[in-house]
Amino acid sequence: MRKLAVVVAMACFSGAAWGQAGEFWFNYGESFMNGGLGTPQAFGGSSNDVKLTDGYRFSFRFNFNVGDHYGAEVGYAFNHTNLNFSPAAAASLEGVPTSQGTPLELGMHMHQGTFNALYYPFTADKSRVRPFVTAGVEFDNFVPPGGQSYSGSTKFGLNFGGGVKVHIKGIWAARLDAREYLTPKPSFGFGLNSGALWQTEVSAGVGVGF
Repeated sequence: MRKLAVVVAMACFSGAAWGQAGEFWFNYGESFMNGGLGTPQAFGGSSNDVKLTDGYRFSFRFNFNVGDHYGAEVGYAFNHTNLNFSPAAAASLEGVPTSQGTPLELGMHMHQGTFNALYYPFTADKSRVRPFVTAGVEFDNFVPPGGQSYSGSTKFGLNFGGGVKVHIKGIWAARLDAREYLTPKPSFGFGLNSGALWQTEVSAGVGVGF
């Protein structure tokens, strides 16, 4: 029994135990959206008549190490945003009450699944501070206002970025992330909808190692 207690204590409080196998993270931050989604107007209009606004996001990430300088990550993120219609676009909508000459915003969200490779160029897996770069693939499920995930528009894309992980004490650590996500624009039936949608993530997180 005493030996078991010693093993548990070493796993919980030893700095060397951090990051040897895997890590589980919770991140919270902001998404910055860039790229118009098109126009609901039958004639005229522009590709920027409808946009996604910036909004908050939270995510869960599971990391596992593959050698001293390499790792992999599977993640899920929930992003809250608004579908913003310009005054002209809002006035063209049927059945949506709006005042002439004013924009319209309708709340919506998107689900995001990612699979990434991580590279730690300067440090091994037992280091206290570990800067990293990352790149990977994703799917984004854009759920329109009042809709469900199965009625959303799902797009596949790429992401890349970097950050830093800092071992605090025992099993606990913190991290900062900055990433860019690139997908085709979601298809909500708007015209002038071609092109790419860029999303920038800035977030901070807390995690445990095991």
